[in-house]
Amino acid sequence: MEQTYFSSDFRLGILGGGQLGKMMLYTTRKWDIQTYVMDNAETAPAFEGSTVFFVGDIMNYDAVMEMGEQVDVLTIEIENVNVQALQDLEDKGIAVSPSASVLNLIRNKSRQKEFYRSQNIPTSPFETYDSPKMDHGREFPFIWKSAEGGYDGKGVKVIRNQDDLKELPEQPCLYEDMIDFDLELAVIVARNASGEMKTYPVVEMEFHPEANQVEYVLCPARISDDISNKAREVALKVSEAFNHVGLLAVEMFLTKDGEILVNEVAPRPHNSGHYSIEGSMTDQFEQHIRCVCNLPLGDTESVISSVMVNLVGEENHTGNVIYDGIEEILSMPGVTPHIYGKKQTRPFRKMGHVTIVNKDINEARKIAEEVKKKIRVIAAE
Repeated sequence: MEQTYFSSDFRLGILGGGQLGKMMLYTTRKWDIQTYVMDNAETAPAFEGSTVFFVGDIMNYDAVMEMGEQVDVLTIEIENVNVQALQDLEDKGIAVSPSASVLNLIRNKSRQKEFYRSQNIPTSPFETYDSPKMDHGREFPFIWKSAEGGYDGKGVKVIRNQDDLKELPEQPCLYEDMIDFDLELAVIVARNASGEMKTYPVVEMEFHPEANQVEYVLCPARISDDISNKAREVALKVSEAFNHVGLLAVEMFLTKDGEILVNEVAPRPHNSGHYSIEGSMTDQFEQHIRCVCNLPLGDTESVISSVMVNLVGEENHTGNVIYDGIEEILSMPGVTPHIYGKKQTRPFRKMGHVTIVNKDINEARKIAEEVKKKIRVIAAE
C-alpha cells in the first residue's frame, strides 16, 4: 500500500456513521485525514466530524460501490454491510479492512462457530440449523442465536422450554450450550497489513440481566496472570486464524474449571475497548486507524485502571433525549462521560458511555456504581 496517509489526497472511507464511526473520527481529525462516511441518516453521530458524508444504505451494492470507489482505504464500524461490494472494491485495488472474506465469515454466527470448530479453537458446543428445530434432542435451557443481524442483545435468547421455540423467527440460527462460567472476558487484538500484532489487556465484562448488553467493562480483569496469559494466547490464535487487518475483539467465557472458550468476535472497535480512550496509551479507535492504514501499532498498555459504564435509554422512555444528572457525574474526579449524539432515546438504546479511572480497579468499580445511580437517560416530557 502506498504511504500517502498524511497527504492532502488521502481518503479514508467508513461504512456506518454510528458512535463507533464518530469515535474513529477523533483520530482522523487529530491527524487531518479526509474521511468519507456513509450512513442512512444525516442525524447519525458521525455526520458532524466527517469530511464528506454520504446518505445511503450500507447494505445497498450500488451505494457502497459509489462511495468506495472514491477512497483509498475502506473500513467499517458495523458488520451489516454489502459484502459483495467490498469484494468487488478489493478486486479494483481498494484496500478494504476487514476484508470481504473475513467479514463474510464473522458476520454470520453459524459460519463463525463452524470456523472455530475447523480451527480447533475452544468454543461452546453447538448445532446450526436453516430454521428453528423443534426436535433438537437438547436439554433445557440452551441459547438460541440468529445466524445474522443480531447485535446489542438482539438475536439472542435463552430457550427454557419447548414453548420458547415457537416464538422464534423462521431463519437460519444456531443452538448453543449454556456455559457455567465464572466471568465473561474480552481481548482486543490489533493487526496491521504488515502482520504486526498486539493485544490489549484482558478486560472483564458485566452484562445487564434483562437487555443482554454489556453494562460494565473493567480493565484490568480481576484474574490471575496465568488466566490473563491464557486468554491473550487464545485471542492471538483466533486473530491468526482469521488473518484479519484491523481490530478484532474476542469475547470469551472463563469456565468454572479455568478454561477459556471463545464466544464470538467483532472485527472493529468494540464496546469492550471504550475504556481505552482514557485508560490506554493508545485508544482502540486510533489503533484501528493505524491498522487499516498499515501504520506502526501504538502501545496497548494501560496508563491507569479504568471502568466503563454504558449509558442506555431508561425503560418506558422514548423520545427526545435528556441526560438527567450529567452535571453531578461531571463533578466527580476521574469520571468522563461520552455522549454519542443520538437525538432520540428508547429503552436500552446505547446513548453514550462513562469512563471512570482510578489507581485501584475495585475503587473504580465502586465509583462506577455511583455513576450508574446518578445519571439517567430519559425522554423529555
